[in-house]
Amino acid sequence: MLWLIVMLHVVAGFAALASARSLRRWGLAVAAVAPLSALVWAATAAPRLLADGGETVTSRFSWATSLGLEAVLRADGFSLIMVLVVTGIGALILAYSTGYFSDGAKAARVGGLLMIFAGAMLCVVLSDHLLLLYVGWELTSITSFFLIGTDHENPKARKAAVHALMVTGAGGLAMLAGFVLLGQQAGTWRLGEILAAPPTSVATSVAIGLILLGAFTKSAQYPFHSWLPDAMAAPTPISAYLHSATMVKAGVYLIARLAPAFAVTIGWWRPVVVTVGLVTMVAGALRASRPTDLKRLLAFGTVSQLGFLVVLFGIGRPEATAAGVAVLVGHALFKAALFLVVGIVDHQAGTRDVTDLPRLGEGWGVTKTVAVISAASMAAVPPFAGFVAKESAYAALVDGSTGDRVVLAGIVFGSILTVAYSLRLAVGLVRPDAIVAVDQRQASPPAPAWSFVAPAVVLASLTVLFGLVPQIWESAVDVAAIALDAQAHAHLALWPGLTEALGLSLLTLAVGIGVFAVRRPIEAVAVRWAPVATGVEIYNGVVDAVLSAAARTTRIVQNGSLATYAAVVLTTASVSTLVAMARGASWPGWPAVGADPTSVVVSSLIVAAAVAATVARRRFAAAILLGAVGYAMALLFVVRGAPDLALTQVAVETLFVVVFLVVLRRLPDRFEHRPSPVGKTVRIAVSVSVGAFVMIGSIAFAGSRTERPVSDQMVEQALPEGYGRNVVNVILVDIRGLDTVGEATVLATAAVGIVALARAGRRREHDDPTPTGDR
Repeated sequence: MLWLIVMLHVVAGFAALASARSLRRWGLAVAAVAPLSALVWAATAAPRLLADGGETVTSRFSWATSLGLEAVLRADGFSLIMVLVVTGIGALILAYSTGYFSDGAKAARVGGLLMIFAGAMLCVVLSDHLLLLYVGWELTSITSFFLIGTDHENPKARKAAVHALMVTGAGGLAMLAGFVLLGQQAGTWRLGEILAAPPTSVATSVAIGLILLGAFTKSAQYPFHSWLPDAMAAPTPISAYLHSATMVKAGVYLIARLAPAFAVTIGWWRPVVVTVGLVTMVAGALRASRPTDLKRLLAFGTVSQLGFLVVLFGIGRPEATAAGVAVLVGHALFKAALFLVVGIVDHQAGTRDVTDLPRLGEGWGVTKTVAVISAASMAAVPPFAGFVAKESAYAALVDGSTGDRVVLAGIVFGSILTVAYSLRLAVGLVRPDAIVAVDQRQASPPAPAWSFVAPAVVLASLTVLFGLVPQIWESAVDVAAIALDAQAHAHLALWPGLTEALGLSLLTLAVGIGVFAVRRPIEAVAVRWAPVATGVEIYNGVVDAVLSAAARTTRIVQNGSLATYAAVVLTTASVSTLVAMARGASWPGWPAVGADPTSVVVSSLIVAAAVAATVARRRFAAAILLGAVGYAMALLFVVRGAPDLALTQVAVETLFVVVFLVVLRRLPDRFEHRPSPVGKTVRIAVSVSVGAFVMIGSIAFAGSRTERPVSDQMVEQALPEGYGRNVVNVILVDIRGLDTVGEATVLATAAVGIVALARAGRRREHDDPTPTGDR
């Protein structure tokens, strides 16, 4: 059933893409079949997966068991939470897209790509095999590339798509290397088995470091965050789905899986992961306090919240793990709703920049209510789900060690900034004139249709419901946390009592409101102390430097000289092989030179003709001398008792001489370019290395045989199987019949080409009216 759920998304996605032009918006209904089916499956599987202790559902497909290659999907409580987030929000995004896109065909195309992406994301969260997880991981990067670049005529969208693919793709390659190392160290590719008995070695630490690099890039952690704000060039449904609820959660999901096992066994895990998460949370929140573009504000807010999730899961404490699950769910609800609201405003008003946004008047009450509720949940204001989740996060660390309290201080500081930018967002939507000066004469944009706002209303309603009645989702969060860490238990409550965590929550809200109230001097200080270069500028600088270095390297190694290319290839092949042979090959000894005087004489002729060809000044003479080398080789075959080989050599050599002479008719008579002394020295060195390789290699290879030659069997089987006493003929006709046909075809093709070349030369001479004496 798990395979069906994953593949159904892919099939539905391609079906929507294929039918986009004909079905238009109805293509979204085709795409919606997949998430709705997955939600039905989740509803039926929930009683088992969320039962006491949490059962698991496994689906396996094996195709090369001897190599350990198999595809295994496994669903537990945490996987169920992720499936609900991916499919539930996916279904709402498809419904939202019907009102967002004016072009029905484009809406269907986006819906199809979203479902293919959803299938890849489900593969990530359900996979229990490292290599299968990597396949799903890379598919999310590829599909997100197409989704971000949906408006392919927009240069910003194309650049943002490449930016996201480059950063996440590079991290994915590092993660693949980590998966391979980890699988080799653990002796298994099954993720569940690795986490049950994590290996401990230096190689394992390297593997985990590479895997974390992939997770950090996918979840936009500093310093790999810059692709996420850039990706806001994508249409809002894509941003709401990929960059708030699903894609960016892939890295968080992987850290959540690995942390309980490796946070204890690897000493550097907690300092590195928690530091990266805290820096991302604080830096992202600071950047979210400055933009006037509401979607960009949400992007940096997402970066900040992802850092918060990395801290909670990465610290590897049972209580923090449970709180991380709650924050993950709460974040998916309020951030997706806020993206949808900003998209509605942008669609209706034609802008999402506070400096250009008029006040939203009649008909906008529901939309503004959704915005306020969702922003309040993001700021952890009671009685919403965000408050319940944030309260559990504070409670998980408030009674911990000194290190935990230091981490808690960083979270509180980041949360204060979260309150400030949440207020900035809510006020910017409800009263933009409170943020910047607004032209009061601007008319309110037309109110959105109810169907357009409905998906955001559903998300906001869940935020309210989960906040007022946390018992509804406490058991699901508890089982999901236990699936990650057997000692984790969730305790969600709207009123936890007069606790230190509640005091911190009230302090966070109060200070956050104060920060928003005095935002102008704080913004001035932030601008003054802001880094000189942003993440996007650093990325662009790195890309420009790589392209510049590539151009310089190309000018050197790809200079258009055939002689240079041949020298590099031949020298590398010959010298590297000779070095390898010198280090490990056994030398059979030099062959007897004077045993056959006739062969010595013929070999001397070959050497003399070859040397003469190298010093010849005229092209015609060089061609004749090369032919002499070939004919002397044929003579050597005759002397050594291979007349049929000699006949073939004579035929081939004659063909080559004829071709050379035909070509030389169109070339200067003499070699006009003479190499410099340095060039001549290089050519001699290359020639000597290649000659040494051929000679020494021939002797070494011939004397290194350990098994009986296959030619002996050919000789034995020639008469009884091939009915021929001429072994060569039997090999050519019977044993290598297809090869002979291919060679004959090649020779025939070459012959046709040569004849055509010769006839073309004769025709040009016949048609040229210029007298011979004037040429």
